[in-house]
Amino acid sequence: MTANLFQTYVLNKTLSLKNRILMAPLTRCMADDELVPTQDMADYYGRRAEAGLIISEAVIIRPDGQGYPNTPGIFTPAQIDGWRTVTDAVHQHGGKIFAQLWHTGRVAHPHFYQATGNQDVMAPSAVGIEGSVPRMRELTYQIPKAVSVEEIAQLVSDYSQAAANAIDAGFDGVEIHGANGYLIDQFLHHDSNRRSDEYGQTPENMSRFALEVLDAIVARIGNDRTALRVSPGAYFNMAGDSRDRAVFDYLIPEIEQRDLAFLHIGIFDDAMEFDYLGGRASSYVRSIYNKTLVGVGSFTAEAGSKAITDDKFDLLAIGRPFIANPDYVERVRDGQELVEYSDEMLTSIV
Repeated sequence: MTANLFQTYVLNKTLSLKNRILMAPLTRCMADDELVPTQDMADYYGRRAEAGLIISEAVIIRPDGQGYPNTPGIFTPAQIDGWRTVTDAVHQHGGKIFAQLWHTGRVAHPHFYQATGNQDVMAPSAVGIEGSVPRMRELTYQIPKAVSVEEIAQLVSDYSQAAANAIDAGFDGVEIHGANGYLIDQFLHHDSNRRSDEYGQTPENMSRFALEVLDAIVARIGNDRTALRVSPGAYFNMAGDSRDRAVFDYLIPEIEQRDLAFLHIGIFDDAMEFDYLGGRASSYVRSIYNKTLVGVGSFTAEAGSKAITDDKFDLLAIGRPFIANPDYVERVRDGQELVEYSDEMLTSIV
């Protein structure tokens, strides 16, 4: 019932994947205090190299992008060297790995980068969220600063440099994190983007930052090594708005023209439906995007295989089951029972 998951798949006529099962990006907070990847992380990723492609946990592009403890960066030489240990481990086991590039925007907290002297939280608009930092509940979120046009240009440059750093660290490519309520996604939704300049109000303006980041990275490392994750349906640290549909109606065809390695749906559960999208986020994207699409969101191997058969997407990203089952691919291939995921596993390294 899952035979199609074990077919090879070529990304953008360049990178051959040994199967259609991707390991989804999973924040684990396993870096050291300098945000350098550790040997435990190299072992963790190396054990999962049977995936057709691993998408790394989100990787911070610069200090003020950090919103969670011990999440790895890729902006210092030590961090790049640490990631090289990880990518070497994956490649030695015959795998391939992309880095997911991340700035958390208004979900960042100055506690993590106070040594830089910077106390600002960056976002499209001065609109905050309620609550506190996971694992550090004593840290409550702040009202962010609306970034200037000059600061946006610097962010674009920093994304580009992070992509170059990722290639230097041995990654096979990068996935730009444009989903799940973080910085790029904040520009794409009316709840978080209240700007009146060239980065706000209209679909073209609200898409501008995402496309500038995308184009800068493509220019730096090539479209065949660049992917993007998007969340057309606002659902995490973000309220939905019916006007958001027009933003993605404009953005997604623009993405298709860039001929990326793949486009990845950002959703925790693909059963979620959004009125302004007319249903599921994945169905909406597939209706206007005809190139390689990655589906994710609580799929079993069987359900994901059927979705591929039904042309709902081309590749299946698996998240939490990969935490519980380092040998997920082999277990599915051999029809073995999976170890059930539990939240306790988040604090252990398997």
